[in-house]
Amino acid sequence: MNPIVSVRGLRYTWDDGTEALRGIDFDLAEGQCIALLGPNGSGKTTFALHLNGILKGSGTVVIDGLPVEERNLREIRQRVGLVFQDSDNQLFMPTVLEDVAFGLLTSGMDREQAETRAREALAETGMLHKENRAPWHLSAGEKKRTAIAGILAMTPKLLVLDEPTTFLDPPGQRELVQLLARLPQARIIITHDVQFARLLTQEAAFFQDGVIAARGHVDDIAAHFGW
Repeated sequence: MNPIVSVRGLRYTWDDGTEALRGIDFDLAEGQCIALLGPNGSGKTTFALHLNGILKGSGTVVIDGLPVEERNLREIRQRVGLVFQDSDNQLFMPTVLEDVAFGLLTSGMDREQAETRAREALAETGMLHKENRAPWHLSAGEKKRTAIAGILAMTPKLLVLDEPTTFLDPPGQRELVQLLARLPQARIIITHDVQFARLLTQEAAFFQDGVIAARGHVDDIAAHFGW
């Protein structure tokens, strides 16, 4: 399979001098799913924010054959969908439908086509019946699935989910697993929940002090690092 992500020698230093990433090499194939494990501050989210150019360090990051450079950012940000830990940071329009259609409209799609695409994404995430609800009236699980619908509407090739089970009760977690398991896109799942990772993938990379300390089967990684 062709790589959807190819990273070589990625380094990033915060303004205070903290080395957040200290030479990351990473590849991910189309359709592949991997969990990123590791303690807080180990570089997982910092790494993820380089995949669509929110952060820019040294080294090379290539997404679906496109270097992450200023001239390619518009195209790359359509191919890479980031789902943030707190869904309230992604939902801001008056209704669920408007929220999911927002990215399509801002990309220049006409309203009828955007709403059709948005409804397809809502159907895919099991949220079509809530299209007229205000996002702030949804449960945490429903907010998460609506945020994912907004990303899916843009037809990305890669989903990056940062701690997706945060704020979710067990039913919400089960619904999220069922949704993510059936998606065809490549998925990078940043999580502290090894059981959640096991339900979605057999592969994990363990971040430690700004490097990938190990990559392999989820169970092997969890056992080796005592997770």
